[in-house]
Amino acid sequence: MQLRIYAAGILFLGSYLPLSVILLVQNFRYDLWGSELCAEWRPFNCVIPLRQPILSISFVAVCLACFIFTLIVLNAIKVRQQAAVLEVKHIPTDLMNYVLPYVVSFMGIDYNDVGKFVGFIVFLVWIFIITFKSERAIMNPVLTVFGWKLFEIKHSSPGGQVVSTSIALSRIDLNPENTYKVNAVQEVLVVK
Repeated sequence: MQLRIYAAGILFLGSYLPLSVILLVQNFRYDLWGSELCAEWRPFNCVIPLRQPILSISFVAVCLACFIFTLIVLNAIKVRQQAAVLEVKHIPTDLMNYVLPYVVSFMGIDYNDVGKFVGFIVFLVWIFIITFKSERAIMNPVLTVFGWKLFEIKHSSPGGQVVSTSIALSRIDLNPENTYKVNAVQEVLVVK
């Protein structure tokens, strides 16, 4: 199954949920810590303790919605083919290698600094293009928190005619000499 660009964009944005939370925390106004947010109960007298509340809350909300969509899509994928697994290699660090440099490199992003923020958006667009063109948009590092694991497997069709090596995403541990139901999303096998 080949992802359309908008679906790949949604999966990609969902993978940056941790980064959006980091940016939200960095946007917090700690000088307002402990003060009353609303002097009186009137909506227009309340202060949101964020420097740029619309941008920071919107980024978290969009990334959270995209991540929830990713979970729904992964659970809805129909597995129609069977694959006999011959060899399995768990790849625990590959997902972290995918996201860690980007999270660390943008610890200094400030929504008030327009130049840095626009540079951040341009960077995300480039990373998305690279991810989409490499057909790896389904590989969302945040999925590890929800039990998804990444494997490199050598597999064959049930008759054993064609042997292939693929990257597989699964919530279950894969064992050699077992047959699983799979569906390819881009070049990644989703195993259920």
